[in-house]
Amino acid sequence: APPECPFCGEAAGRELEEHVRARHGHLLGAPGTGGGEQLYECPMCSLTCTNIQILEEHVDLHLEEHSFSEGGNIRDLELAQQLQTEEDERQRSEEEKREREEFKKLQRQYGLDNSGGFKQQFLRNMEREVDRGRMQPFEYHKRKADMMESLASGIDDGKTKTSGVIEALCKYYQNENKDVRRVWLSAGVDHFHSSLGDRGWGCGYRNFQMVLSSLLQNSVYNDCLRDTTLIPSIPKIQSMIEDAWREGFDPHGASHFNNRLHGSKAWIGACEIYSLLTSLRIKCQIIDFHKPTGPMGTHPRLFEWILNYYSTDNEGGAKVVCTSKPPIYLQHQGHSRTVVGIEEKKNKSLCLLLFDPGCSSQEMQKLLKQNIDGTGLKLLRKFVGSLKEKQYQIVAVDGVLSLEEKAARCLASQVLTSEKIP
Repeated sequence: APPECPFCGEAAGRELEEHVRARHGHLLGAPGTGGGEQLYECPMCSLTCTNIQILEEHVDLHLEEHSFSEGGNIRDLELAQQLQTEEDERQRSEEEKREREEFKKLQRQYGLDNSGGFKQQFLRNMEREVDRGRMQPFEYHKRKADMMESLASGIDDGKTKTSGVIEALCKYYQNENKDVRRVWLSAGVDHFHSSLGDRGWGCGYRNFQMVLSSLLQNSVYNDCLRDTTLIPSIPKIQSMIEDAWREGFDPHGASHFNNRLHGSKAWIGACEIYSLLTSLRIKCQIIDFHKPTGPMGTHPRLFEWILNYYSTDNEGGAKVVCTSKPPIYLQHQGHSRTVVGIEEKKNKSLCLLLFDPGCSSQEMQKLLKQNIDGTGLKLLRKFVGSLKEKQYQIVAVDGVLSLEEKAARCLASQVLTSEKIP
């Protein structure tokens, strides 16, 4: 670029000296006057020069330095931007890797990793038992044949079932005089616990078997259960839920499982239980206790709702009320259980009675003994302070649906299937 005048900034080129003398001579003074040599001051650093050419060269150096500095700043900025871009890409890549690993972990946890279902897990666990010397080969082959027969028929083999516990509880409470004021019990319920084939993921299916075992003993539900007269196996229950999805129930939930349960170890929850029961024309509802309603993260309103469920139409003065009410499916994050009754203590506190699929049949059968006492009931009792998960959902059965009501509920399930308790 042509040199600029240090006084006015105008580009002057080679005629800088003539320009300065012609335009700004009054600032410089006439040559040879004043008894001294003419001096020229740099407008950028105040350096004094005795010659206009020297000043010009000096100012050019300033301009070159300034230009170089600006270019350096641009290069530094570009380098910083490049380094930041590389860092952002590295962090994004690591985040995507973490997300993939978390997703795979969740898939494994919820049985959606294509690692096989009930049959594959049953066989693998039996093979481990044989390898560890806990099972003889002949027993392995017998149990495998029984399992294959159960899968072919779609009927549960009953090997994890315990019957008669509700009747035993009724007798116990008739004689209990310590601290129970009143107790309400479900209609008869069989307990089912997890087996080698569903250990770790089958609680939702086992709880459905418990609820269904009670419904099958109640003539009110004979018509809608005429095609389900025996307790189905877990793979059969998976197929039944898929059938409900194909009817149009809960498309959002179905998409979570890619519309497929059979052959997987997928966990199920309240929505799947609701869809399956409703598809069978069994009237039920989901109640969502989505936040604690008491101190220390407790849910007293959950207990009050269950008390109201059992005590409605059972307001007589009897201490032990064996109701006709089916049991209640109870879900929280990671596990589900079946509510089979509720105690009211003499101090008015409430205690739920729960069947847990994680409890073995050996433990449950202890409740069938004649000398049952309160110690044995620790397996079942849960006080308000014992249920402190953030959220609970229940599925409660209350009658039979007509075909028109079933169709309406199918449509409604495509939008909303649960009522939230404030």
